[in-house]
Amino acid sequence: MTDSGPSRKMSRAKLVILGRDNCGKTALCVRFITKRFIGEYDHKKEVTYRCRKTVDKETIDLEILDTANKECVGSAAPSLESSIKWGDGFLILYSITDRSSFESVSHLKRLIDHVKQTLGIPTVIVANKCDMENGRVVRTEEGKALASDLRCSFFELSVAECSVAVELAVEKLVREVRLEYQRHLLAMDKRSRMLQMRHALSRKLTRSKTMQW
Repeated sequence: MTDSGPSRKMSRAKLVILGRDNCGKTALCVRFITKRFIGEYDHKKEVTYRCRKTVDKETIDLEILDTANKECVGSAAPSLESSIKWGDGFLILYSITDRSSFESVSHLKRLIDHVKQTLGIPTVIVANKCDMENGRVVRTEEGKALASDLRCSFFELSVAECSVAVELAVEKLVREVRLEYQRHLLAMDKRSRMLQMRHALSRKLTRSKTMQW
């Protein structure tokens, strides 16, 4: 996260896309950046996409990390933790046609909380492939309930069919990252004021003791 000078507005953000394979992570990234849908990708490659977007009339430079097939267990765990440390905000994707991908969401959210060592990290949960209703194995209500339990925003959409829905989900994450950034600035300002008050009080006490002598 960085600010843009005196205005202290956020000028760039790093987003991480998490989830099991074949959920549409790469397709979502490409859809958001180009508005095009391409169904076939090399899922073995981790890619960082860069783009400039305008959200709520403010321009922001985004780096979006597609974490490929990383899982939160086994030999891939350290690499995934490194990606989480890098990110400012997280989009966890699952497919409504794959229950195992849904079940991995809570594991990924817990890993985020563990790595970041705090709660309330900007995270959006996205249920993909709602155009494949005949293959649905995860109900919308289940997704909403999980997102509520994890205190995350929730979207159900089809990356294949609607670029607008994808934009809404990612823009929601950008807003949450911006809000967390402002909270961080406020906390830093409060800490700075407290330190200044302590230093001023310390100097005052020192002068008082000097005058007594």
